[in-house]
Amino acid sequence: MLQQILEQGIKRADEALERLLPPPTQHPVSIHKAMRHSVFAGGKRLRPILCMEAGRMVGGSLPRGIEEVGAALEMLHTYSLIHDDLPALDNDDLRRGRPTCHKAFGEAIAILAGDALQTQAYEVLASVRCSAEARVRIIAEIARATGTVDGMIGGQVADLEAEHTKPDLPMLEYIHRSKTAALITASVVSGGIYAKANDAQVAALRTFGQSIGLAFQIVDDVLDVTQTSEQLGKTAGKDKAAEKVTYPALFGIEESLKKADALVSAACDSLVEFGERSGTLQGLAHFLVERKK
Repeated sequence: MLQQILEQGIKRADEALERLLPPPTQHPVSIHKAMRHSVFAGGKRLRPILCMEAGRMVGGSLPRGIEEVGAALEMLHTYSLIHDDLPALDNDDLRRGRPTCHKAFGEAIAILAGDALQTQAYEVLASVRCSAEARVRIIAEIARATGTVDGMIGGQVADLEAEHTKPDLPMLEYIHRSKTAALITASVVSGGIYAKANDAQVAALRTFGQSIGLAFQIVDDVLDVTQTSEQLGKTAGKDKAAEKVTYPALFGIEESLKKADALVSAACDSLVEFGERSGTLQGLAHFLVERKK
C-alpha cells in the first residue's frame, strides 16, 4: 500500500513538474536543460509526497491542484542541491546517480539553474488554486523555511562554518533542524494549509514535520558512513572527509539510529487527533528511517 502511494506521488509530482517547468526547447535552452537535468535526475519526491498526503489527511481526499505546491517544493529542494554540490560548497561530482549540474553544464549555468528553480517555484506558488489568504500563508511558510533564520540557507551556512570544529549537540541540532527539517516541515504544513487545516491541525503537522525532518537527516548522516556511492547515488563519506558535524560523529551509529526511531515515534504520536486518516503519513515517517536497512 505504501509503495503504491509513493509511486503515485512520484507520478503526480513529475507530471506537475513537467507541466510547470519551461520545456528544454525554450530559449535560452542551456538554462532550461540544466534545470531539467537536475529536477528529473530521479529522487524520492519526498517533499511533494508529504505535502500531498498532509493535504489528503486534513481534507479527507487529495485536494485539487495540491500537486503544484508539491512541485514548487521540489524545485526549491533541487535548487538547494545544485548549489550545495558546487565547488565552493561541497564540491561533489555525483547527485542522484548522475553528474551534478555544474559537472554537466559548468559552474555558471549551474548557479543560474539553481537561481531559476527558486524563482520558478515562487511563480508557481503565486498562482496555486486555493484562497488568497492560504496562498500567502503557504508562500510565507516556505520562504521562512528556505531562509537564513532557522531555515535552509542559515543551516547551510552553519554547516559550512562548523567544518573542522569539534561537534557539540546544540550546533548539530541547529544545523539539522534548519538545513533539512525546516523544508520538510514546511512541506507538511503547507499541504495542511492548502487543505484548510485549522490552527490546532497546523500545529500538529508542524510537530510531525520537525520530528521526521530531524530523523531523516540523522539517517542520512548514518548512510553516508555505512553505504557506498553506488547505493547512495552520491559520493559516500563526504561528511567524514570534510569533518562535518554529524550525529554518528557525536553519538555513534547505533545511538544515532535509536534517536531517529524515537523521533519517528514522537512524530506519529503528534497525529493522534487525525485517527485512521494519519496512517499514510505515519507509514511515510517509518519509511524515512527504514532506509537504513
